[in-house]
Amino acid sequence: MGSFSIWHWLIVLVVVVLIFGTKKLKNLGSDLGGAVKGFKDGMKQGTADDTTTAATTTTTTEKPVTIDVQVKEKV
Repeated sequence: MGSFSIWHWLIVLVVVVLIFGTKKLKNLGSDLGGAVKGFKDGMKQGTADDTTTAATTTTTTEKPVTIDVQVKEKV
């Protein structure tokens, strides 16, 4: 009961392709890749924003704006 051989993985791959189809697997892969890329870009942007925010926070003297809103329930 060691690890699976290459033949076991090929059979599993063929079964998965037969069940889901290549188009669905391609879409799943591209969606996953886009999500990972977006996460990496967000992390880079977040660290860049942290350094610029710290520099601009000390130089700005504007007051924060408060907005009053009334919420009405839809009947």
